[in-house]
Amino acid sequence: MSTAKAGDTVRIHYTGTLTDGTKFDSSEGREPLEFTVGSGQIIPGLDNAIPGMAVGDSKTVEIACEEAYGPHNPDALQEVPRSAIPDTIPLEVGLQLQMQTPQGQAVPVTVTEINDEAVTLDANHMLAGKDLVFAVEMVEIL
Repeated sequence: MSTAKAGDTVRIHYTGTLTDGTKFDSSEGREPLEFTVGSGQIIPGLDNAIPGMAVGDSKTVEIACEEAYGPHNPDALQEVPRSAIPDTIPLEVGLQLQMQTPQGQAVPVTVTEINDEAVTLDANHMLAGKDLVFAVEMVEIL
């Protein structure tokens, strides 16, 4: 039976949880996730766990934040004047918005703090700084 190796396109089912068991993503009820092993299409820690798996194999992988979405970067927090946010946007902590870089690239941000003068926006990935656990099942090696 062949096993997955770098360069293979594979399809996996997965469930991603935080170390406390909170589920943040799953392929349950959807098509399996398809990607090329070693191509950088998925987080490094999960990508590194796939080589050697055969169709039908299952495993649980613990991934440190450095091999997932990286540590939380305090430099990715930005305070903007409240007046810079249109009145049509109902501000609340946890709200997801998009900012544009000077080059026109869209960057997702989350509102983390609001006061009378300013709004703090966090451009870190929502899973930055978190260790993750993935339950993975190899569905197909193409």
